[in-house]
Amino acid sequence: MTRLFRLPDLGEGLTEAEVIEWKVAAGDTVEVDQIVVEVETAKAAVEVPVPFAGTVLNLHAEAGTVLGVGEPLIEVDPVDAAAARYREEEKAGSGNVLIGYGTGHASNSRRRRSGKPPAPKPAVAPRVISPLVRRIAHDNGLDLTTIAPTGPHGVILRRDVEQAIVHPAEAPATEVPTTEGERIPLRGMRRAVADKLSRSRTEIPDATTWVDADATDLLALKDAMRQADLEIGLLALLARICVSGLRRFPELNSSVDTARAEIVRYDHINLGFAAQTDRGLVVPVVRDAHQMTTAELAAELTRLTTEARAGTLPPNALTGGTFTLNNYGVFGVD
Repeated sequence: MTRLFRLPDLGEGLTEAEVIEWKVAAGDTVEVDQIVVEVETAKAAVEVPVPFAGTVLNLHAEAGTVLGVGEPLIEVDPVDAAAARYREEEKAGSGNVLIGYGTGHASNSRRRRSGKPPAPKPAVAPRVISPLVRRIAHDNGLDLTTIAPTGPHGVILRRDVEQAIVHPAEAPATEVPTTEGERIPLRGMRRAVADKLSRSRTEIPDATTWVDADATDLLALKDAMRQADLEIGLLALLARICVSGLRRFPELNSSVDTARAEIVRYDHINLGFAAQTDRGLVVPVVRDAHQMTTAELAAELTRLTTEARAGTLPPNALTGGTFTLNNYGVFGVD
């Protein structure tokens, strides 16, 4: 009996994922917990293992397909069933090359040829008895086939034409030509980023302030740490400063629960930071940043950045942030 593996619940309330790349093909043999497909959710790229061993019979989705949780993903012929079938086929001499595949038994019955499809019924011309009605319609540029008849046996009367003149039928809406250019589907993390940005513009008030700070001593400290073989960069130092500021001003480490009309002030600091990847911008989260030393912050920032660029971050590493730190230095700005 074949086993059907459906797209599992990937956590964090995610309801769908896009198939990015299959690691196996029909006919391949898979082991328990072998990675068979890479999918991308609104949070991250996830490698999905199969929970049983056997021969792959069918891949239920091509790359680029968006599947909902619970939809068929891959069909596998279990090991025991495959082995039993192979023994039976070997005894019968069926000549199958692969387990579960091969030539089928020819059927002696012939399929009846289906008759020719019935010809479509010819369009029935509108019934107009009066030449006067035809002339009125012609003079006013009316198509008789578009006029609903009210006379007996479907006859178009003069009043029908006059009604069509007073209340002409609306012309079908013409399709607006689309602008030429490449169209790229908005899926996975890109769609999530677009949704988040749109939501932030409607729910988060904008406030901008400009402050010039003399960072001479900060840069000197960074260089001194590097000379001492301490893997602590500028972002880690800024994260330490940010955490200290949030502990001093906890109002900044808060959010608004609009459903309950309450301000939620967090007693922990989960520090998000922007990381550029091949799939777009993501925001990994350093959990409990307030409990870390500067060296621990630096190590966690490095780990999350590396996994983000490799596309191996789990979905829960991209959620739960209470404050976000952005570093615009890579863009060459002051």
